Amino acid sequence: MGRFTAALAGLALITLAGCDGKEEAVAPVILNAHEATLYAHSCSTCHEDPATGAPRTHDMESWAPRLAKGDEQLLANIVNGFNGMPPLGQCIECDAEDFILLTHFMAGPAATAEGETNE
Repeated sequence: MGRFTAALAGLALITLAGCDGKEEAVAPVILNAHEATLYAHSCSTCHEDPATGAPRTHDMESWAPRLAKGDEQLLANIVNGFNGMPPLGQCIECDAEDFILLTHFMAGPAATAEGETNE
C-alpha cells in the first residue's frame, strides 16, 4: 500500500471512529524528505504567509470547508488554479498523489517532535 493510500485509509478510519458522536483527533500527515522539499519549494510560500489570503498550513478550521468539497474538487482547483492560487500551485514536479498528500498535510494538525498533534 502506498503512502497516499495508507494516509487516506487512516483518515477514513479516523472519520469512521467518530461516528459514535464522539470527536476523534485527526492524525497529522508526516512528510518524507522528498515531500517536505515539495512543500518547502511550492506550498509554503503562500500557505505560511497570512498576507496571501491562502489557508494557513495546519489551520484546520480554514481548511475544513475546502476538504468538504472532496479530493476530486481539491485536485481540480490545484491543477487549474483557484482564486489567487496559480495552476499546479507552482509545483510542476508534483503529481496528483503529491497534491492531495500535501493538501492533507496542510489541512491537518502539525506534528510535534514526539509525533503528537499540536492543535
